[in-house]
Amino acid sequence: MAFNEEQYSEMSNQLHQVKDEISKFIVGQEEAIEYTLYSILADGHALLEGLPGLGKTMLIRTISEVLDLSFSRIQFTPDLMPTDITGTNIIERTENGRQQFAFQPGPIFSQMVLADEINRATPKTQSALLEAMGEKTVTILGDTKKMAKPFFVLATQNPIEMEGTYPLPEAQMDRFLCKILVPYPSKKELMEIMKRTTGALEVDLEKVMNSDSIILAQQMVKEVLVAEEMLEYAVNLVVATHPEGEYSHPEVKQFVMYGSGPRGLQSIIKLAKARAVMHGRFHVSIADIKSVAKPALRHRMMMNYEGEASGKTADDMIETILTTIQQGVGL
Repeated sequence: MAFNEEQYSEMSNQLHQVKDEISKFIVGQEEAIEYTLYSILADGHALLEGLPGLGKTMLIRTISEVLDLSFSRIQFTPDLMPTDITGTNIIERTENGRQQFAFQPGPIFSQMVLADEINRATPKTQSALLEAMGEKTVTILGDTKKMAKPFFVLATQNPIEMEGTYPLPEAQMDRFLCKILVPYPSKKELMEIMKRTTGALEVDLEKVMNSDSIILAQQMVKEVLVAEEMLEYAVNLVVATHPEGEYSHPEVKQFVMYGSGPRGLQSIIKLAKARAVMHGRFHVSIADIKSVAKPALRHRMMMNYEGEASGKTADDMIETILTTIQQGVGL
């Protein structure tokens, strides 16, 4: 292993500094902050879902500032075109009077891209992000361009039930490493938000990390050890989301239309490794896997008609699965 215990401890301290710095400006939202950081450490993309006005955009902007990354925000609307995201070739005049095509890069060419209210745009425009998210490249008129390093898409979406929203295609939903639910703040948190946002006090955020230290942290995450029994537990967890499985829980068989694919397992392991690094460890524990199961799987499970009619959610099913499978044994 290229990194020692002391290096993991130092990285953990630095990451907690990042979290503390973000908390200077963002009130509450502990889980959203943590899982967004896990996604960045795991070199993945995150989807934040919550009602308008809960601070999703501000959270992502604050994280980019503390991590000292180039940042761009794309406001998704029904009339947004794919070229508004990727950029396009424009005609410009050279010094000798000739005309030539020059590429005008779009906002996707930043290190941290905020796709705000992503489900307000049409599926065609949403799909413009697919290649960038999956392959870290963008192809424009046959010319393939590489994204910046590191590169993250952090998207926000309103609940699907709201008017004027388009459900994300399953293929794009699967590209997100995790889906984070942003809850409504408590009474105490609302009081603190008012104090911070309506007064004269300005919060100056310190830049705790940069591109190089993030890339180093990502490499450390990749080298975290996963024991065979930990991997088996994660596999059991994913297999248990399939309603047609021989050993699936009766509720899963009854309420789930389809479960998670291999990307769900990859997401669990990547997020669990990131959580281990955050806690200063270089091995994955059962607690890591249990902690990241819901964010990694909730957008990869679809409830059937009976499940929706009964008010069951993917989180309910994952909770049921977590209580029924055991470490290191088959289902």
